[in-house]
Amino acid sequence: MPRHTLSDAQFNRIRHLLPGKPGDRGRTATNNKLFLEAVLFVASNGGRWRDLPERFGKWNSVFVRFNRWSKRGVWQRLFESVQDPDLEWLMVDSTILRVHQDAAAAKKGGPSELANHREGFGHSRGGLTTKLHVACDALCNPVRFALTGGQAPDGHEMLPLIAGLDAGAVLADAAYDSDAHRAALSAGGIGAVIKPNGARSAKPPFDREVYRERNQVERLIGRLKRYRRIGTRYEQTARNDLSVVHAVSTLILLA
Repeated sequence: MPRHTLSDAQFNRIRHLLPGKPGDRGRTATNNKLFLEAVLFVASNGGRWRDLPERFGKWNSVFVRFNRWSKRGVWQRLFESVQDPDLEWLMVDSTILRVHQDAAAAKKGGPSELANHREGFGHSRGGLTTKLHVACDALCNPVRFALTGGQAPDGHEMLPLIAGLDAGAVLADAAYDSDAHRAALSAGGIGAVIKPNGARSAKPPFDREVYRERNQVERLIGRLKRYRRIGTRYEQTARNDLSVVHAVSTLILLA
């Protein structure tokens, strides 16, 4: 089945969660299934919304609806509604996303620099980039996401990313190693399976066998980045970029 196609069984699992169903306030939506597949098509193929094939309807109507759902938090709520995470282990990592020229509307310097920061644009060795921070469960299922500029340190996002999650242990590489992180995890009753930073003179012990399971988050990132609109950032706002990630992650959880 193509990556942008929902089976009837998958759609029936979420149709009651979507806006515009009979009984909701406002207009009744026309064909939510086709609309979801249009969004997943754009996510899979990248490119411009205006290049959406005619079979999905008017491209501008699809984008306006996608943007409206994004502003209302529908994509995140939909993603969270289909979750049933296995939090024996929680794995965190990040990946750099190149920013497409269509998304790079703000220029470096002047008042737009604040806008760049707010929308998750940053300058790293790869040019204008965004960093996608990912948390996944023990079964390689997505749990949470965050966006920052590409130059942002990984470790700064770890605690916000896992806040409120009752995990047995957090698995992370050396970029997340700090005494503050280990103390915060310990205070929450969460184990720290974090590879010690090579610069440490006295390295804390960690479970190497369990640490090998951290490849789950790397596999999830690879799966997400097969969708071109995630592998390369096309959206101008962080809100819409995360909405694409949440839409694709919902499909992953329905698989």
